[in-house]
Amino acid sequence: MSGKAPSPQERSAAARARLLAAASELFYAEGVQSVGIDRVIDHAGVAKATLYSAFGSKDGLVRAYLQARHASTAERMARELQARYDTAKERLVGAFEVQGLSFTEPGFRGCAFVSASADAQPGGVVDQAAQDYRNWLHELFFDLAQQAGAKDAKLLAQQLVLLYDGAGISAWMDRDPSVQAAARSIAAALVDAAVPA
Repeated sequence: MSGKAPSPQERSAAARARLLAAASELFYAEGVQSVGIDRVIDHAGVAKATLYSAFGSKDGLVRAYLQARHASTAERMARELQARYDTAKERLVGAFEVQGLSFTEPGFRGCAFVSASADAQPGGVVDQAAQDYRNWLHELFFDLAQQAGAKDAKLLAQQLVLLYDGAGISAWMDRDPSVQAAARSIAAALVDAAVPA
């Protein structure tokens, strides 16, 4: 062990990571609008100036939190679909199994974007981050539907996005992670009807 002190850049990156981790925990559990910036700063154990140098404002921190949630969700979905399923048709249905992995995680409170959007100002940072997430979700199902040879890829994607949304809300509101199996079953029926054998 060299005993070398961390550089200012390393300290700054560590403080930024602590702020983002604290924001993620508090914003997801209690809501973006409900959690004041002072609570995030206290939870992260950093100086107030650190927030402003790292993110500029609470809006900047909220944007970073939602972008990190989006990136994590997209990365997990891509990794799990690739590892578990061989064809686009299987991946269309498998997306619901991958989604269901989050339903059993401790502290699961549904979709972070639904929660953040519930009381956000139209046109603000939450709105933009949520729209980016929604675009990704629609493209995920549309691209897979096209690859699978669906007769109407746009319609199938729309149906599967509705099902995905409903499964997430149901798992959270009903505290029932087993809805994943029901959603997967419905998805399989939709995909079988839309994709020629």
